[in-house]
Amino acid sequence: MPKLKEVIKNGNLFTAGHRACAGCPGPIIIRQALMVAGPNTVVTINTGCMEVASSIDPFTSWNVPFMHEAFENSAAAITGVEACYEAFKKKGKIKKHMNFIAFGGDGSSYDIGLQALSGAIEREHRFLYICYDNQAYMNTGIQRSSATPRGSHTTTSPAGTVIPGKIQKRKDLTEIIAAHDLPYAAQASPGYWNDFMKKVEKALNCGGPSFINVLSPCPLGWRHKADESIDIAKLAVQSKFWPLYEVENGKYKITYKPREEVDIEEFLKVQGRFAHLFKPENRHIIDELREDINYKWDRLERLERLYSD
Repeated sequence: MPKLKEVIKNGNLFTAGHRACAGCPGPIIIRQALMVAGPNTVVTINTGCMEVASSIDPFTSWNVPFMHEAFENSAAAITGVEACYEAFKKKGKIKKHMNFIAFGGDGSSYDIGLQALSGAIEREHRFLYICYDNQAYMNTGIQRSSATPRGSHTTTSPAGTVIPGKIQKRKDLTEIIAAHDLPYAAQASPGYWNDFMKKVEKALNCGGPSFINVLSPCPLGWRHKADESIDIAKLAVQSKFWPLYEVENGKYKITYKPREEVDIEEFLKVQGRFAHLFKPENRHIIDELREDINYKWDRLERLERLYSD
């Protein structure tokens, strides 16, 4: 865990005054990541909630060099910056160490920008990609993305008489990225800030490309109270819906194991996007979600044991 006294000295590198919705964890995620990275950091961000909320011309909340990119190319842009830095460093024009971070929501990370992200990792640039995963295209009207869980109500997967919310399973982006055999990949939650900040530190110091997928509950899209975001982020972890783990040089490690079993229903019932699942005709979806969660947790434990023996 980074020493708090040290990271606090970096100051507030993502300031107040942004236009994020009340209760949005996105600014918390960005602020904590930059506290660890420090002022010698360059940021790119895909079009999305955090870009729109933080950089409406002529205003900005960023106290580090910052570039807004299109939906699909934040990862490509940050690798260009990193390559330029390395060239200047070889020529002696830059001597200080710099960090490079790209941010993107789930729409740009899971879907539109996945190709650019995959290519950037394959080229082995030194950068950290942080996905703030609010599980839909929240910025453009709460449309379903491939990060949207099965059964979730969105404006393009509306729960009603035709379909009970989204009918497909959620894509597992963390595992897709881990399959690239990069030095570091992880999942995190703003409900466990110390775990997240430790992972940011590891990612920035791994010597190559790194990735952190951070769950970001959305009061508007998830239909919960604004002051419940962090509690729901914790419930996601405690119910094993969103396991906290890391894959460091191919080795799996679960970084938080719930002490007490919390059933997935506790996570679902506090969100309006899942209210229809509690109708008798839809409860089978809850059972299927529970089975999928248990299967994936068992798989993580097997992978962790594999590398601990």
